[in-house]
Amino acid sequence: MSFAASCFQVLRRLAQNREAARKSRLRKKAYVQQLENSKLKLIQLEQELDRARKQGLYVGGGLDASQLSYSGAASSGTAAFDTDYGHWVEEQNRQTNDLRNALHSQIGEAELRIIVDGCLNHYFDLFRVKATAAKADVLYIMSGMWKTSAERFFMWIGGFRPSELLKVLTPHLELLTEQQLREVCNLTQSCQQAEDALSQGMVKLHQILAEAVAAGRLGEGNYSLPQMGPAIEKLEALVRFVNQADHLRQETLQQMSRILNTHQAAQGLLALGEYFERLRVLSSHWAARLREPA
Repeated sequence: MSFAASCFQVLRRLAQNREAARKSRLRKKAYVQQLENSKLKLIQLEQELDRARKQGLYVGGGLDASQLSYSGAASSGTAAFDTDYGHWVEEQNRQTNDLRNALHSQIGEAELRIIVDGCLNHYFDLFRVKATAAKADVLYIMSGMWKTSAERFFMWIGGFRPSELLKVLTPHLELLTEQQLREVCNLTQSCQQAEDALSQGMVKLHQILAEAVAAGRLGEGNYSLPQMGPAIEKLEALVRFVNQADHLRQETLQQMSRILNTHQAAQGLLALGEYFERLRVLSSHWAARLREPA
């Protein structure tokens, strides 16, 4: 290869890297702006609560989860979600096995890409189903009762924390280039920043709800729906938090898919699937241990 051709290739790679970095900055800026908008909405919620107090709209008592369904759909909505999630786990186990077999065979890259895309879309399907279930009963989704006990221990806003799972799967990726390592590190840092912003927002919302529930007059003992209305309205913010957290999870998976080649993406998804399988097995063993006679 001539010196001129070699220089041209170097310049082209540098230009591609600059363009990729520019697009990454734009995506990060857009997501940070979205989080800032969420913070503003929380501030508005707090201001509304203050105005309600001044107008004498007090809220009393404790919250009953059965009263917090939307349009009376909580029980049927969560039951349907439990069924859908059970099927989702079965399909994830099957896809994880397909990835395992594919990586141990001589399967072509095109066929492997089909399996990888199918696994990614399967996660995206879960986020869509969760968004529907959150509208029916966001407290149920936040509780994690649809997951096993070990999975619940690692839950963050209705699901997994993206930055932690990047740390789980990255050691299983073979032959990462220096550029890929930088991009994975940058993605991990961006995830942590977004997670911190959402976590801070959750702390603020928790405070607002606690104040709303505790604001009733002492001894009035009236916990009717009209009195609980303002607190229930504030709970709608939880739906936005779950959706934003799932958006971050989906964006992280998509970014990793762009950073990695097909074989590496398959390794990462296999590591992810096996990680969740181990958590479910750990839960089963723990439950069995608790059932053992003393």
